[in-house]
Amino acid sequence: MAKVRVTKTKSTIEKDERQKRTIKALGLNKIGSSNEIENTPAVAGMIRKVLHLVKVENI
Repeated sequence: MAKVRVTKTKSTIEKDERQKRTIKALGLNKIGSSNEIENTPAVAGMIRKVLHLVKVENI
């Protein structure tokens, strides 16, 4: 499977609790933190839900 690098670019303050939990599940904490994840259908769906808070790069 291909990998993607997900970087948190915006704050989750005043965001829905589901979005906060999705960001945590992607392994992101502070703004600027990034994580390399296998691009599975489940991960792609999670990224789609918080796309306005993250930056995604193909590796």
